[in-house]
Amino acid sequence: MIILYILALLACFVVLARVVDLFFISSLDKISKDLRLSNDAAGATLMAVGSSAPELFVALFAVIKPGDHQAIGIGSIVGSAIFNLLAIVGAAAWVKKAKLTWQPVVRDLIFYSIAVALLVQAIWDGYFSINEAIVFLVIYVLYVVAVVYWRKILPYSEPEYIEEVEDSHGEHNRLTKHLDNLLRFIFPAQKHYYIIFLLSVLIIAALSYVLVEVAVAAAHILNIPEAIIALTVLAVGTSIPDLFSSVIVAKQGRGDMAVSNAIGSNIFDILVGLGLPFILFMSFTGETITTGGDLLGSSMILAGSVVLLVLLLVVKKWKVGKITGFILLATYLFYVLNEVLKLYGVGLLF
Repeated sequence: MIILYILALLACFVVLARVVDLFFISSLDKISKDLRLSNDAAGATLMAVGSSAPELFVALFAVIKPGDHQAIGIGSIVGSAIFNLLAIVGAAAWVKKAKLTWQPVVRDLIFYSIAVALLVQAIWDGYFSINEAIVFLVIYVLYVVAVVYWRKILPYSEPEYIEEVEDSHGEHNRLTKHLDNLLRFIFPAQKHYYIIFLLSVLIIAALSYVLVEVAVAAAHILNIPEAIIALTVLAVGTSIPDLFSSVIVAKQGRGDMAVSNAIGSNIFDILVGLGLPFILFMSFTGETITTGGDLLGSSMILAGSVVLLVLLLVVKKWKVGKITGFILLATYLFYVLNEVLKLYGVGLLF
């Protein structure tokens, strides 16, 4: 059974990556043009939804699933945030040096630090209240406003980027080609992008539901905490598309974009990916969301990762390269090792 569950997880991850990459994000890009959103506003709203939709739906289904499985939703968000910050930014920095535009990075780091602080405080208390969930969404609205008007506060210009990178996963193997052909058969023509958007949402939601069910079953069979599965397996699996995309744009000399997207995605993951499902759940049930002890250590590591990244950027004068990449990637591997050792009661940190 565990082999079947592993295969099911892998299949869901692959299909999620292709649906998000080929259809969901491209349809959102066209919708943002219809709405005449600026690049900054589109990136902070619709594109953030595109890259973080799997984490959002995993958190939603984990919360509403009977049996107190909130740790899976919170764990997938926390684990994904750690992966994005350390592994994705680290990989982007490793493949090619880049000089970051510091003004938008400062903006994102300010709001990201606030989001992480709110998350750590809630996990430290052991529960989320509906007021805390509302604060999460309010902070995200303020972030979107800041994105739109930040150039007036700290003027800056961005280099011209290629608008869209097709096929962010590189050359396909035969299996992936067959999958893409099947998906193109299911989805309508690109001109019907509103239908593509709705169909993508349904497929992402369905796959996220399967991920939650499989994660719960696998955790019970292996007799390990659900939060550990969420912090590692689910977090990495739902973030793989972002990793590939960031490495591709970093190789093209757009490391600035890779770093900004990783941090911006984390802001959405924490503030909306947790705030929205929690508000819906608590509004209908009147209950609070409890958090497990397995999440406290990871949330502290997430907070420490933010401090580490800020220090590296300041010391390196907003330049990232192999040294920065190595430090971030090594820190993530250390985190994963710590999570594995915790299963045997010998965690190195928490």
